[in-house]
Formats: sequence, C-alpha cells, structure tokens
Amino acid sequence: MSIDFDAVSAASAVTPNTAANTKANNSPVAGSQDYFLKLLVAQMNNQDPLNPLDSAQMTSQLAQLNTVQGINNLATKLDSLLGDVNTSQSLQASSLVGHAVLAPGNTLALADGQAVGGVELAGPVDHLTVTIKDANGAVIHTADLGKQDGGIVNFVWDGSTDAGTAATAGSYSFAVDAKLAGTAVAANGLSAGVVSSVTPTATGASLLVSGVGTFDMTQVKQIY
Repeated sequence: MSIDFDAVSAASAVTPNTAANTKANNSPVAGSQDYFLKLLVAQMNNQDPLNPLDSAQMTSQLAQLNTVQGINNLATKLDSLLGDVNTSQSLQASSLVGHAVLAPGNTLALADGQAVGGVELAGPVDHLTVTIKDANGAVIHTADLGKQDGGIVNFVWDGSTDAGTAATAGSYSFAVDAKLAGTAVAANGLSAGVVSSVTPTATGASLLVSGVGTFDMTQVKQIY
C-alpha cells in the first residue's frame, strides 16, 4: 500500500497539535499509533476511485497496529510484575538482618581466635592454598587445603601464624591459589560478615554486610 505524502501533509495541516493531544499521546507507541491512523485516514480520503486501496493490505496494517498495542500492554504488565517481585525480594531479604553470610571479598575478621572465610571454585582442584596477610601485606600464614571439589569451600583460621605465634584480633586479607594437574583453576575469595541492613532498589534488595561491603542479594553465596 503506497503512501500519498501530499495527502498526509494536508491531513496534518488541519489536525491541531494541542497540549491535550501531546499529553494523551506521550508514549512512543501511542505517538506511532496516532501517526499511523492519520496516514491511513489520509489515504482513504484521497484514494483514487479507479484504483482503490487493497483491503487485504489495510487489514494487514491494522493487525500490525494491534500487535504493537498488545506488545506495549504486555511490557506494562511485565514492569508491574517486576516491581512486585522486587518488593517481595526486599521483604524476604529483611529476614537476613543479623545473619552471617559469605559474599565476594578477600578480607578476614579475626576475633576470639577465629576468622571465617571461603573460596568459590570453578571446578575441582587437587591443590588449594590460602595465603593470609596482615595490614602491611606481609604473609603471616599459609594454609594448604589440599584436594577440593568445585563450588564453595569454607575454611576457618584460628589466628596462628607460620612463626608459631598468635595473631592479634583485627582485619586481615587473603589470597587463593587453586590448581588441577598444575593448571590454574578460577577461584574467587569469599568474606564472611553480618547483614546489618537491607535497602530496596529498582533491581531488587541491596544488603549491607558489616566489614565486607554492599551487595545485591544474588551475590550472597552462603547464609549461616
């Protein structure tokens, strides 16, 4: 179906573009629908009686317009559903306040002779080593965790150093070395902390983990 642009221009000239019209059609889809209908009406009013518009093409175009409207309505409903899911997730996340979790990080908090940490392995390893460092970056303890399956591996450090002394309470960092048959395996450190607050966001719930940082709920690897 061809478009007579002279007819469209004439139709547009006699159609006032008022503020009310602008407000009623402030979405891209609504604007497209309005423009399409103007084109269709202009064509029908200015069609050649000897060569009338093809009704099949008109029907096809109207069907396309209804499809666009349906997609727009579906998108609106999905946005509403996503908002409900995010609200529900935030309410569920609030129950985590006061609980200890493992989240991405490489810090250890030594208190009362104990520090808890973890490692997330991309696959099985036959050699896993955790190296603990003090605030100055000096290595004070190396722990050989041996052979491990893929997934999350927990470890507990009792504060003992390689020099045979006890480390003072405080914050430490650790590095991970994971290998299988001499080849490095991807490994990410996990830090333990207590969830102190939950903040609802447009994408879900954000958790503030004391001593570790802020994380999306989906980043939490383990809950105690």
